Amino acid sequence: MTDPRAHAFDFRASARRLLGSKDLDLDEVSRRVLELASTRQAITRSPDQVVPASTTFGQRAADHVAHFGGSWVFIGLFALFLIAWVALNSVLLGKAALDPYPYIFLNLILSMLAAIQAPIIMMSQNRLSESDRLMANHDYAVNLKAEIEIMALHEKFDAMRTDELHAQLQRQQALIEELLVLQRKA
Repeated sequence: MTDPRAHAFDFRASARRLLGSKDLDLDEVSRRVLELASTRQAITRSPDQVVPASTTFGQRAADHVAHFGGSWVFIGLFALFLIAWVALNSVLLGKAALDPYPYIFLNLILSMLAAIQAPIIMMSQNRLSESDRLMANHDYAVNLKAEIEIMALHEKFDAMRTDELHAQLQRQQALIEELLVLQRKA
């Protein structure tokens, strides 16, 4: 059996062939993956390394508002506030109510809250969307490298198997020639 280390394997050429393009045709991610794969460097990183950890005060505030605004606690507190508002202005204060039915001032407050809360939540969602996009790009690079590695292993294995079969054929041919020589002598 031949020594597997004896095979000089050009990973970069193999990967280019497997990807079906030249370096000039590859996008930046594919070129980076190819370079890391050819030098046998790891590509996987922690999500904390992929997504920038530094956030501004505004981004952190938007995240907290979005987190609280999308919780059952917020819904419960808001429902209690609305019930208290209606009870105060309809039942307890009666004719001296600050905002009698149809609660126009309450509508104004709710509209202002929605007008402020919606863009803040959108800012948080945009930031999360950007971090998801970075993670998706990283996942693509990892998957591409794994695919290249697997295809390269298949090529290397096939080359080793071909070499082994070729060596076996040569040994068999030598044995046949020896048998022919022995047969002639007999």
